[in-house]
Amino acid sequence: MVTLTINGEQHELDVPDTMPLLWVIRDVLGMKGTKFGCGIAQCGACTVHMAGTAIRSCVTPVSTVAGEIQTIEAMAEDPVGSKVQQAWLDLGVAQCGYCQGGQIMNATSLLKQTPEPKTQEIVDAMAGNLCRCGTYNRILAAIERAAGKEVSS
Repeated sequence: MVTLTINGEQHELDVPDTMPLLWVIRDVLGMKGTKFGCGIAQCGACTVHMAGTAIRSCVTPVSTVAGEIQTIEAMAEDPVGSKVQQAWLDLGVAQCGYCQGGQIMNATSLLKQTPEPKTQEIVDAMAGNLCRCGTYNRILAAIERAAGKEVSS
């Protein structure tokens, strides 16, 4: 048995210790916002927060989870996450949308750690999140907007 707290709710789960957190979130708990992309922690589609830090859930065995997990489903209730989501909407960041949950999770973690990041800090922090549609300029602009910088829409 594994006990996990996800989005403020405690879950007692009968899953193998080696099961990746991603599959617990998606297949066992039915939360579909966190996506499977590559399975080797290279694309960022599976990004969630563990104790406030962005992690790749596709390579995180449930036995190593320490602290509360937050998924994209909880970001509307998070003060920083909701700012990031609103900036995403304001600037029309998403095209296909597949990677956007992971992008928003990583951006939210960045802004919690560095509330007023410089442009290069954003670029560096987001480098591990891939977007097949290539919306990187809009992602950057949305993060800057969420950080309080004036960005034109």
